[in-house]
This record gives sequence, structure tokens and C-alpha cells, in this order.
Amino acid sequence: MPEDSDSGSLKLIEAVLFVTGRAMSVDELAEATGIASKGYVESLVKRLTEKYASQDTALAISAIGGKYALSLKEPYGSKVSSMAGTPEVSKAALRILAYISRKEPILQSDIVKAFGTSVYEQMKELREKDFVKAEIAGRTKRITTTQKFKEYFNVPGQ
Repeated sequence: MPEDSDSGSLKLIEAVLFVTGRAMSVDELAEATGIASKGYVESLVKRLTEKYASQDTALAISAIGGKYALSLKEPYGSKVSSMAGTPEVSKAALRILAYISRKEPILQSDIVKAFGTSVYEQMKELREKDFVKAEIAGRTKRITTTQKFKEYFNVPGQ
């Protein structure tokens, strides 16, 4: 059963907030997720905030100076803060990964058009960490996410 676009977009915003581990503005979330409407992104963040607030979970979406972050509710935050690590991928690569996951399969040339030639470094990082795979498609490559991506971000398999 295919999930509706709101559900998929909510999960994508949740994944971006989880992986970045920092507060992000609506503009940053829109760019990272590839969602063009900032009003739509803002409405999704509010829905996600309400969802976390209503659930019996240690997690919350916090508004911090006009930005949003996935955080821990107290007393959990203070109890486990010393265990926090760094994300597996760089912020720049995560931005590219979010874009790829939203548009896949996508040609690498289209990613370069959207982000510029600096994208090659992030693409290399994503391939080395096995989040994407590249197949030759004419003079460019066709980029798709891997099983590791699906498992890491808890995305249902196809």
C-alpha cells in the first residue's frame, strides 16, 4: 500500500532532523527535503511537533529561535547527553541524500544542475558509506538509494 505524500514528507522531515542533530529553519528543511513550499514544510513541522507531544516517547520537536530540532524530553536529555555522537554523514552530504531520496532514481547530472559541481565530493562520500549506488546511464550516472539507506532511516523496502 503506497503511503500518502504527507506521510512520506513528514517522515522525510523527521529523518533530516534526526540525522542533522541540530536546529533547522523552515528554509533549510525545505531545501534539504526538496519540498518547494515553505508554508507546507511549516505545516508539516507543526504536525510533527504535535505528534511527538501527544505520544508517550522520550523525543520531542523543539522550536529554538525560529528553528526546529529533534530533541529529548527531560529527564532523558540530561541523563544521556554524554553518550551523544556525531552523524555518520556530513551535513552537505545529508542535504544531497535527502534530495536523492525524494527524486530517485535521478541522474547525477541533474543533481549537479541543482547543487553545483561541489556535489561530486558529497556523492563520493555517500557512495563510500553505501547510502547510494550509481549505475552508468549514458554520459552520466543513475543514482538510487541502497538497502543500507532504507535500514538506516527505517524506510520501507520496495
